[in-house]
Amino acid sequence: MHALITNDDGIESRGLAVLARVALEAGYEVTVAAPWQEYSGASASLLGVERDGRLVVEEQRAPDLPDGVRSLAVQASPGLISFLAVHDAFGPRPDVVLSGVNRGPNTGHAVIHSGTVGAALSAMTHGVHGLAVSNVSSDPQHWDAAALVAAHGLRWLTGRPATDGVLNINVPDLPPHEVRGVRQAPLADFGAVQAQVEEDSGRYTVTYSEIDPTQDEESDAGLLAAGWATMTLIQAPAFDAAVELPGLEGPLRA
Repeated sequence: MHALITNDDGIESRGLAVLARVALEAGYEVTVAAPWQEYSGASASLLGVERDGRLVVEEQRAPDLPDGVRSLAVQASPGLISFLAVHDAFGPRPDVVLSGVNRGPNTGHAVIHSGTVGAALSAMTHGVHGLAVSNVSSDPQHWDAAALVAAHGLRWLTGRPATDGVLNINVPDLPPHEVRGVRQAPLADFGAVQAQVEEDSGRYTVTYSEIDPTQDEESDAGLLAAGWATMTLIQAPAFDAAVELPGLEGPLRA
């Protein structure tokens, strides 16, 4: 069994080694392939840097990575890294893609913009299990709690079809014994921040402000703020076969 570890924080993030150890302890052979720089907000985009028609990939060790684990810095978005991995770009096709551990939460409908979640979604759409893991803090101090919840989620996820969805995990930055437990949670109607756009003489300024996660106490954001780790199964892309859409017959005319 083969696991690919990636993220959107870049190859210098300690969160990569956390998930690498989770996968190793679960019996996987592990390859790390992460962006050479931060790609937060990249969603599942297929962006990459080419040199002489080839994607730029260099050997570079992620911090604290266990010995013997191959580690690559890829000048590409996490979504493209996952896409390439399922086509045998970094060794055997992975059985699972673990993305993270992200610095900062990935909650609510804003997960559509997350490069962490995007990497897992890219894998899932090609029949490979996708797991996204995030720590609520931008400067995590308690990686061990995220590791424990990730291991728990990985066992559950790999026992069902990969195409059922991506498992999105968020963990408070607390010592494991202070985490209240793990809860299934719906997505909040908002993300961790709210964007405001202002226009002045044809120029646009975007500012971000934090949102009070307790607005919806039973959502992933609300439970996370209350000290719970959360798990959410995300299914995308999807279509609604029950809706009758208006068709047109014959040649189209203005």
